[in-house]
Amino acid sequence: MSDTHLSDTRFDSLELPAPLLQGIEEAGFSYCTPVQAETLPIALAGKDVSGQAQTGTGKTAAFLIALFAHLLRHPAAEQRRPNQPRALILAPTRELAVQIHKDAELLNKHLGMRLGLVYGGTGYESQRQQLEAGVDVLIGTPGRIIDYFKQQVFDLRAIQVMILDEADRMFDLGFIKDIRFLLRRLPGADQRLNLLFSATLSHRVKELAYEHMNNPEAVEIAPEQITAEQVEERVYYPAKEEKISLLLGILANQHVERAVIFVNTKRAGEKIADYLRGNDQAAALLTGDVPQKQRLNLLRNFSDGELNLLVATDVAARGLHIPAVSHVINFDLPQDAEDYVHRIGRTARAGAKGEAISFACDEYVFSLPDIEQYIGHKIPAATLDPQLLIKPKPPRRDPNAQRVSGKKKSGKKSARHSGRGPQNRSRQGNRAGQREK
Repeated sequence: MSDTHLSDTRFDSLELPAPLLQGIEEAGFSYCTPVQAETLPIALAGKDVSGQAQTGTGKTAAFLIALFAHLLRHPAAEQRRPNQPRALILAPTRELAVQIHKDAELLNKHLGMRLGLVYGGTGYESQRQQLEAGVDVLIGTPGRIIDYFKQQVFDLRAIQVMILDEADRMFDLGFIKDIRFLLRRLPGADQRLNLLFSATLSHRVKELAYEHMNNPEAVEIAPEQITAEQVEERVYYPAKEEKISLLLGILANQHVERAVIFVNTKRAGEKIADYLRGNDQAAALLTGDVPQKQRLNLLRNFSDGELNLLVATDVAARGLHIPAVSHVINFDLPQDAEDYVHRIGRTARAGAKGEAISFACDEYVFSLPDIEQYIGHKIPAATLDPQLLIKPKPPRRDPNAQRVSGKKKSGKKSARHSGRGPQNRSRQGNRAGQREK
């Protein structure tokens, strides 16, 4: 790992509580990243922060360290009940919530804080019981948290720290009403520490910070550098029918240790996964339809190196810290320029190097000018050498895959599936996962 992403600020110079500093040091960290060096002195002084930082810069550790330090220095009120969390961390996706919880466990090693993780899709009763037993730090996605809140499983009257991660993504996913619902039920903004992080501090994000935070200090880390410096970008211009051949050629001729291959639709992902399988490449498919338990197992296998290729829609573009991703391949150019930044942010994390390869075919090439304008530079064009095009073998379908047809066979059957489809898919996905085992 390269150290060029670190600042000159040492964690032990920040006067952190001893057990927290011990956890940081045991995790192998000595120097702050720039976002940590900028935000921690402000937050540790008890001031609110609205921060903009590109993905992979260490912002999760920044807000977790500030949170734990604040809770250690400001004990809970004596009348606080166990089912009243002291801190609330809101994330837009289940995957991001899980990752934040994992990082929090590492830093919490010597603190004894009770961490709660709440998200939709699985574990309804176990998560409820966890909240009833009591947690100090509640991490989760808005929908499931609101569900338990409305059932009075817990309340928010003892919150001392509020953290909102990926605020711009909350708007993109339509969660902003849920966010406002929760924030309006916290103690006053001047009675808690508030930290907001976002890839972009847009007008709507700034408005949210103004309404629900206490005069936050804005911190922008290298806003002019939209993409990570260690990412080597290039773009090929294949015909649409050449993209599979080009993908196989890149995988065969370049040292691809671990790659995320992004597509714009689930059907495109299924097609690519089938072709990779038919051409002796083991790949997993991650889309929004994959049941939560199966999704977490899939990501764990990819992170542990049991799989080296992950075909994914934009459900994986944000919030996932997967170590040692050497390549991001945009099989389809994204139609939103911001999605390009978040996709390629899966590589070159924490100072490592990575490659981002994009296919600008005739269907999606029209997105390229907007992407280049957004990132502030042209993406270097790569020569499409005919020798790089490998004739593919026929695709091979995964016999365990559950695919949803877009055709309705009958009105009666369609009505039944419209009411029970998600549950059926979940059970089918779990059975498929059991067969794979």
